[in-house]
Amino acid sequence: MAVYVYSIISEDHPARLDGVHGVGDPPAALRTVTGGRLCAVVSEAPEGLRARRRDVAAHQEVQERLMADGAVLPLRFGMTTEDDDAVRAALEGRAAEYAERLRSLDGTTEYNLKCSWEEAALLRRILLESDEARELNTAIRDGSGTPQMSLALGELVAREAETRQEALAKGIVEALHPYVSDESVSAPGGEDFLSVSFLVPADKEEMFLATGISLANQLGEECEIRLRGPLPPYSFV
Repeated sequence: MAVYVYSIISEDHPARLDGVHGVGDPPAALRTVTGGRLCAVVSEAPEGLRARRRDVAAHQEVQERLMADGAVLPLRFGMTTEDDDAVRAALEGRAAEYAERLRSLDGTTEYNLKCSWEEAALLRRILLESDEARELNTAIRDGSGTPQMSLALGELVAREAETRQEALAKGIVEALHPYVSDESVSAPGGEDFLSVSFLVPADKEEMFLATGISLANQLGEECEIRLRGPLPPYSFV
């Protein structure tokens, strides 16, 4: 039967999994597979596994329980392989790489930050601070403008919005940079202009969070900062 793989840990990790269950219905029993000085936390893989809320929560609970006792390489939901021998071969074949990554993640957690800028507020700011945009907008609103002016205003606003969002995103990341050991920027979705994950050492977590709160207060209601964490360090595995 196929094996579902949750995480990779060192052989000296206590792996206290009492009371925690794996994915599936009924929930699968958790166990470890050892290869060299590494272990993988696994269970039997249920047939037809999908990302149901129950199973995603079970996967996450395993990560959180393991993180409480040491460094973890958390695998994304849905990772399966043929059998225990395949797991053992992967642990032994990439032992040095996995061990080094565990060392780099020890004592850290991941935080994910997303930021959006209210569209109407951003437009007001551009019209307030850009003479060219304000003049074009005035001409269009009083009826003296041309179709070309409307097109020019739209292009100008789009450029200004992108420039301002890029500058703000850079400033946010730079402000938090002193308190992180690594960062991973991903493509933002929806109305967000920034999506970045930070790897935060435990001894800098307090300052990281305080700086995040300070940034949110400085930006005010125009910008929304959403900070999630602590999380398993998926973005750094």
